[in-house]
Formats: sequence, C-alpha cells, structure tokens
Amino acid sequence: MKLINQYNLYILLLACGLMAGCSKITEDNIDPNNPSVDKATPQLLLPSAFMCTAGQIGGEYAITGGLWSQYYTQSAFASQYRTIDAYNMVSSDNNIAYREVFRNALIDYKKVQDLSEEASNWPFYMMATVMKAYTYHVVVDLYDQVPYSEALGGSTNLQPKFDDGYSIYTGLLGEINNAMSKNYKVGVSASDAVSDIIFGGDMAQWERFANTLKLKLYLRMVNAKASEAQTGITALYTANAPFLEDGAGITIFEDRPNYSNPFYEQNIRRLNTNDNLRASYTFVSWLRKNNDPRVVSYFGSANPGTIHQGDYTSNNPAYASAAVFVQHATDPVWFISKAESYLMQAEARARYFAGAGAKALYDEGVTAAFAQLNLTPGTLLTGAYAFPDGGTLEQKIEAISTQKWASFPGTHDLEGFFEQNRTGYPKNSPVYSTAPTYVAGQFAYSANGVTGGLFPKRLLFPEIERSRNINTPGEEPITKKVWWAK
Repeated sequence: MKLINQYNLYILLLACGLMAGCSKITEDNIDPNNPSVDKATPQLLLPSAFMCTAGQIGGEYAITGGLWSQYYTQSAFASQYRTIDAYNMVSSDNNIAYREVFRNALIDYKKVQDLSEEASNWPFYMMATVMKAYTYHVVVDLYDQVPYSEALGGSTNLQPKFDDGYSIYTGLLGEINNAMSKNYKVGVSASDAVSDIIFGGDMAQWERFANTLKLKLYLRMVNAKASEAQTGITALYTANAPFLEDGAGITIFEDRPNYSNPFYEQNIRRLNTNDNLRASYTFVSWLRKNNDPRVVSYFGSANPGTIHQGDYTSNNPAYASAAVFVQHATDPVWFISKAESYLMQAEARARYFAGAGAKALYDEGVTAAFAQLNLTPGTLLTGAYAFPDGGTLEQKIEAISTQKWASFPGTHDLEGFFEQNRTGYPKNSPVYSTAPTYVAGQFAYSANGVTGGLFPKRLLFPEIERSRNINTPGEEPITKKVWWAK
C-alpha cells in the first residue's frame, strides 16, 4: 500500500468529518445531495472519499454493528451506547454518518467517475466505481432503500427518489462491469499512485477487489434471488476471475489525536474513556468453549470477565471486572479482509461446485483471520474448527459464517451483523445467556431490549434525509428484515 505523508493524512481526515471539531458543523448548511466539488480533481477527491468511507463505515456504523453482532456490550458503569444495545433507535441516530457518506464519499466518487470518463482516465474511473459500489452496498444494506438512480446530481434534483435494494444491487453490478470493460490496466503514474491509499496504483489489485465485491453482492442475493446469484457467481468462475488474496482497506492510521482508526477515535479518544464497550458473554463464551487464543487479543485475558448482552442496568458485582474490548489507534479499517475473501470463496465453492476446493479456501480464510492478530489456528483447524467436508451444505455454511463472524471484531464489525442476518449464523438463542440451556455463541436478545424479543435487522431512515426529501419512505421498524435477509 502506498503511504501518504502526515500532512496529507491530516487534510483527508479533516475533509471527511473525522476530526473532533467537525461535530460542530451544523446540519442546516449541509445538503448531502449537493456539495461543492466543482473545482476538485480526481487526484484530490479520491483519497478523501476513501477516508470518508472508512471513517463512517469503520466508525459510527461499526459501533452499532459490533454491538448488534454481540462482540461487546454496553458497560454497566457507563452509558454512551445504551440505546443501541437496547435496540431503542430513533431517527436522529446516525445523522452524521449518513450525511458524510453522501456528502463526502458518494458524491466524490461520482465526481471522479465523471471527470475520469471525460479524460479517459480509466484507472481512476475503475477505483471510483469500485469504492462507490462498496459504499453504496453498505448503506443500502443498512436502510434497505436509499436514493440511487436520481441521487448525486447536485442541484438538478434535490428530492431524489428512493430505490429498492435489489434495483441498487443490479445498478452497482452494472457499474462495476462497465468500469471493468474499460482500459483500466494502463500504468498509473507515480504522482497519481499516491492518491490510491488502498493499493498504491496497483490496478491488478483493483481488479481483484472488483471481482471479490461482485462475489459478495451475489452471495448477499442467495436468499432472495437464488438463480441470479448462482448465475453471477458461476460466470465469475467461468471467466477465471481473480479474487483478493490480501485485504482491501485503509491501514495508514497513527496513534495521535485525529489521525487514529475512526472506531478508536470515536469510542476512546473523543469520549476520553475506554469503559463503554466491555466483553459480551455471547462472544467470549464461544471463544472459551473452543480454547480460541484470539480471546486474549480481543479482551486482554484468556479468561476475561463478561457482561451478558444488554444487561447494563444490572447490579451484578461481577460486571465490575468485565474486560474492556481491546482497540488500537492504528487498527486498519477493512472493506474486504483477506479472511473474508477466502471464506466467501469457500462458500461459493460449497454452494455451486459440489464443494470442490471449499475446504482449502476455508482453511486459508481461518488462517488469515488468526494472522490478523499475529496468531495461528494450530490444531483448531483439525479440531473444533475443522471444516465439515463430508457434512451437509447447511453445516458447511454454518462453519464458514461462524468463522467470518469471529474474524470481524475491531476492524470490520458491521459485517458480523450483516452476515448473521443473511445466513442466520450464529443462531439466535431461544433463551437468555444466563440460562443453563444457553448454547455458547448464540445471539442473546438484549436484557433491556425494547423490540419485543425481535432482533434488529436495519436502521431507521435518518432525520437529516426525512426533513429534506419528501420522497423518504414511511418508517419501517428496525426488526423488519432487508430484502436479502434470511
């Protein structure tokens, strides 16, 4: 990955709203569909947009995703995330993240696409298209509908319609295919490569990223559009499409104010405490049952104290010793990690190729997940985490999905929430985690949940959109599944 100097990193973080002072910007003077980027160049816009995607998906949205993935839970001795942990969301939640995604990420990707197409600068067109598609798919997966076909047009349309998730997925796949039909493999100059803070101008890696993102979109469709998903994935393999063998993300964060990983910056540095997120019994019980050494990396101890999910109003004295979730200022934000890439490939092989090659890809994925923490799975790959090569397809999907879930904390938290909604793994527990019959690792409904025993599946449409766009759909409960969910 090509690094940028510290001054440029500071400018990118400032431009993306990741700096602490940016919370003072009023929403009244921000229009997420009409920012001013007329004088910018692709070389300036693209890295700023990359950082904005990382800043929101790896920051505010990640915290919600991690709580709902039950990696950690709200501390009983703090209060920052109580409403999230109780599924008690309101429309003012995530206003900033939504605004920044549209104002400083998606609109910039669209502008880079337009400028690059005019100049036949196909490498930049490719980079912008892939990251626009990545960012859009995350947002629509959170809300089920967002403006797409009429969005990002500036003052030409300040009331864009909302498109359904399937239509957006179809559009994104079309955009990626169009970008891949261009001559994007031409050499990128050294000066232009500096703008690519993901792959340093290596277009072969961008091709892998594009193919892996397509694979991900098709896998998300397996429940709702089974034949379409199979056709798309089969076509990738027929074409011998190369997939990511390394992670795609941002790894340039530094351990000082305003330069840090956005999750760390928001949860620890800005709050001036690390006490809000503590070990969830859900995740820790699964790690300990399997003697998984990652428990030390995630929680600082081989036998960390825990809090049962959402039980932050309890007077349980044991909760005082619950371990804090370990974060580092320099943690990367992964868009697609190496582990996720291999585990997705394993799922594709299990579903559509009679399992041929699935075990080897699964083993690569699990090994990569441990390597993120400078560990190896050792005998777990032939023991507790052995791939059920002779088992049913459902058993294989459960093994793959569970290992994905275990690989995401801290750098890719939102994906655990998405994947559990797509596959149903880990399973939802019929009892709370204090019950004798509780199965380690199954999702326990929050002790303070307000949704009648139903788990969250989506976010509410942000007030910042509803107050400006008359086309915002009527509100759906957060317990209603999105279009692709199981």
